[in-house]
Parts: sequence; structure tokens; C-alpha cells
Amino acid sequence: MTTTEEIQQQGKEQLDAAVATASSFHKGVQAIAVAFGDYTRKTVEDGNAFTEKLVGAKSLDQAVAAQTEYAKTAYETFVNKSQKIGGLYADLAKQAYKPLEDFTAKFVPAAR
Repeated sequence: MTTTEEIQQQGKEQLDAAVATASSFHKGVQAIAVAFGDYTRKTVEDGNAFTEKLVGAKSLDQAVAAQTEYAKTAYETFVNKSQKIGGLYADLAKQAYKPLEDFTAKFVPAAR
């Protein structure tokens, strides 16, 4: 038979788990926002540098070289930042499901 103290303890454990989940979720979302901000800043800086090179180009060859360099840099930055942000989203998903794993582990016996 369940006592009042046991019910209170279970409620406290669930509340603590909810607070911890909300805190880690907030940190995960914040990390994603920072990563997007970094990507945006880098993209703007690269775009400005490209524009300066393009305006300063004295020949068609220099303009094409600047365009090629910019395209390569933009692609590399996109792939790098996309992988980082994707990893942050994966970590956020793992953090979001962690309390559910812990909760079900109490009721479902471990697989042998």
C-alpha cells in the first residue's frame, strides 16, 4: 500500500525531473541560437569581404577568382555550421527524451 510520504516523494522526484529537463532544454535551445548567430555573422563577414574583392577586381579573371573563392568558402561554412547545428538538435532531442527513458525504466524491466 502506498503511503502519503511515498506519493509526496514521487511527486517531488517528478517535479525535480521536470525542472532539470526544462533547464537542459533551455540550454540546448540557447546553444542552437548562438550557433545560428555565429553562422549569420560569418556569412555576413564573408559576403562583405567578397564584395570588397569584387569591387577591387581589375580584370574579369580576378572577378571570377573572387567569385570562385567566395563560393567555396560559403559552401564549406554552410556544411560545417550545418553539421554543428544538426548535432546540437540531436543532443536536444536526446535531452528531451531522457526523462521519458528514466520514467519508463522504473516500470519496464530491463531487457536481458
